[in-house]
Amino acid sequence: METIDDRRVRYLYEAVLAGSVRAAADKMDMNPSVVSRQIAQLESELAVTLIERHGRGVKPTEAGDMLIDYYRQHHAHQSDLVTKLGELRGLQRGHIDLVLGEGFVSDLMAEPLQKFWAEHPGLTIKINLAGTNDVLRQVGEDLAHIGLVYNPPVTPTIRSRVAVRQPMCAIVPPGHPLTLLQRQPLLKHIAAYPLAAMHSAYGTRQIMSLAEQMDRIRLPPKLTTDSITVVKRFVLGGLGIGLLPAFAVSQEIDAQDLVALEIDHPLLAGAEAHIVTRLGRQLPPAANQLLLQLMSTMRAFKDSGHRKSRAAKRPVLPADD
Repeated sequence: METIDDRRVRYLYEAVLAGSVRAAADKMDMNPSVVSRQIAQLESELAVTLIERHGRGVKPTEAGDMLIDYYRQHHAHQSDLVTKLGELRGLQRGHIDLVLGEGFVSDLMAEPLQKFWAEHPGLTIKINLAGTNDVLRQVGEDLAHIGLVYNPPVTPTIRSRVAVRQPMCAIVPPGHPLTLLQRQPLLKHIAAYPLAAMHSAYGTRQIMSLAEQMDRIRLPPKLTTDSITVVKRFVLGGLGIGLLPAFAVSQEIDAQDLVALEIDHPLLAGAEAHIVTRLGRQLPPAANQLLLQLMSTMRAFKDSGHRKSRAAKRPVLPADD
């Protein structure tokens, strides 16, 4: 068999990722015919069909999936090598890709990144915001070195580096009737008020749906959104209550603008915040240093009086065994 032309594999990868040859060409600022011709040439060289064309774009064949997986791994290894070579220069250069839920943003942008960049000013970081499922996908496909995610499902390709209990809470303004209860609120108490909740792609909504099924109670949201900022504004505006972990509103709690009330429910009380990487991937030293920084300084991954999960008690290794 001829050697594989990585440049042509990249055209295949971009076409599948974008969903069509034209979208891939636009992204790469090329003529669509060039991209299509390069993919066809790759198919000819390998004597196998790599994509199926349909009305809405392209879909990879089984062989196409194999090549795309090869490209992702090759690209990840190349990126890691470049970063590791940078480490030999004393972490003066390098790049780290993070993907996280919006609830981690305020926590991350405060002390963790301030300390990290004070020690490593030459490193760059890209941050993508995503829902729970997309965080796991990006980490699993090596599009991100590290993911921060709330209550993710068990995924065979994902390794949880640390997990700390962060219960789901009712987010209310000070003096709200729920704060006057002589106990933690139950779901039936929350059901009495207008509710703002995240879309079903987010861990906060997924665990609430499971709790509703367990208790056979419905909590139809007044407002559904993909933005935690919108949930906070909903509550601050006196429109109702939100459902989020306390770390997602830590700044507002510190300013005494909002109150986080733990909900009396075993499933919600056991929810966890996780730092994840792809199982089997060796993090470059720069990414591993950031991982350690996040663990030691982010509120979401500190005990804060909560019981840590077994995963949180395990030491974090610089690389997978």
